[in-house]
Amino acid sequence: METTRFAPSPNGSLHLGHAYAAIVAHDLALARGGRFVVRLEDIDGARSRPELAVEFAEDLAWLGLEWDAVPAQSSRLASYADAADRLRAAGLLYPCACTRAEIAAAATVHGPEGPVYPGTCRGRSVDPAGAAWRLDTAKAMERAGPLSWDDELAGTQRTRPHLLGDVVLVRKDAPASYHLAATLDDAADGVTLVTRGRDLFAASHVHRLLQHLLDLPMPRWHHHPLLLDESGEKLAKRRGSPSLADRRKAGEDGAALAQALREHRFPAGISLG
Repeated sequence: METTRFAPSPNGSLHLGHAYAAIVAHDLALARGGRFVVRLEDIDGARSRPELAVEFAEDLAWLGLEWDAVPAQSSRLASYADAADRLRAAGLLYPCACTRAEIAAAATVHGPEGPVYPGTCRGRSVDPAGAAWRLDTAKAMERAGPLSWDDELAGTQRTRPHLLGDVVLVRKDAPASYHLAATLDDAADGVTLVTRGRDLFAASHVHRLLQHLLDLPMPRWHHHPLLLDESGEKLAKRRGSPSLADRRKAGEDGAALAQALREHRFPAGISLG
C-alpha cells in the first residue's frame, strides 16, 4: 500500500503553500488506493505551539482532506536518542560547538541550504555538553559505498550528501534535527512515498544515507513545485503569508479552494515554481 504524509510544524498557522503540499500528498495516496498520514513535527522547543494541532486538523478538514493521524515527534524522543547513540558508537558523529556566525565566517562553499559547514570541529576535542552533534559525511559515505534514490519527477539520483556537508543530527537545543527525526519518523510511519517541496530536494541525499546507516527501508520521493509569492519567494509563515485559518473563519469555501489549487488556479500574485 502506498503511504504518503504531510508533516507540518506547529510554530505558526498553515498557509496556501501547506495546503498545496497536503493536497499533493493526499491525492497521490488516494489515486493509488493508499494511505495519507499527518504527523506533527513538534520538537522545535519554545517555538512549538501545541494548540495549533487543533487548528491544523480543522484546516485540513475544511479543505476536504481525510487522513490517518500518527504519533507526533514529541512522543518519539527515545527513538532519536537511540539512533544517535548507534551513530556515535559507529564513530560517525562528532560534537560541534560552532555558532552560526562562526560557520558563516569560515565557510568557503555555499550549498542548497546556505554556507556549508567547513568541518571546523571534526577531529578536535570538543566538550559534548551543550554541543551539537554532526554527521561525519565523508566517513559515512566511505562506509556506505555508492547509493542512489528515486524521485518520481526527477528520476534516479546518485546520493550526494556532501552537498550539505557535515549536517547536524542532534541540535544544541533539540533532541534531533530535521534530518534525523524525519528520516526515522517516515520509516516508523511506513511512508513509501516521501512527498515534499523542491526546497528539500538536497536533504533527501542525507536522508538516503541515514536510511542505509540505520538499516531503515528506502522509500521513493516526490519533490513537488512550490507556491511562490510576487517576489518569487516561497510562501512562508515568517513572511506573514495569509493563513488557512483566517480564510476558513472568513467563510471561504475550503473545498473550492482545494480544487483550485489542484487545477493550478492560484490567487493573484501567487505562482507555481
